[in-house]
Amino acid sequence: QVQLVESGGGLIQPGGSLKLSCAASGRTFSSYAMGWFRQAPGKEREFVASITRNGGFMDYGDSVKGRFFISRDNDKNTVYLAMHSLKPEDTAVYYCAGSVHLQTPRRPDEFMYWGQGTQVTVSS
Repeated sequence: QVQLVESGGGLIQPGGSLKLSCAASGRTFSSYAMGWFRQAPGKEREFVASITRNGGFMDYGDSVKGRFFISRDNDKNTVYLAMHSLKPEDTAVYYCAGSVHLQTPRRPDEFMYWGQGTQVTVSS
């Protein structure tokens, strides 16, 4: 069992940067591929990024490629999402998730552990 807690969300102006963190409980964090998803009101949950167990490979959704960067620190049991050049359409609740898949999963049903989410609002 893995418990995930996101932090770092808030209100940010368009063009700004924000870094989200997701802290995982337990001693098996390095056994899981990790991902970030987001969900805006009235929309489906959208894949943002994922990273392999050892951090060697990353994958990104088309809408954030080149602006968002996922990383992890297995010693700290934490995965990060650095977000740059933020746009109003990036406004959503951002969720951290864990998966036993070996590669970089993209679908929500490939992840079995989820955090409660953190709100990111991009507005002037």
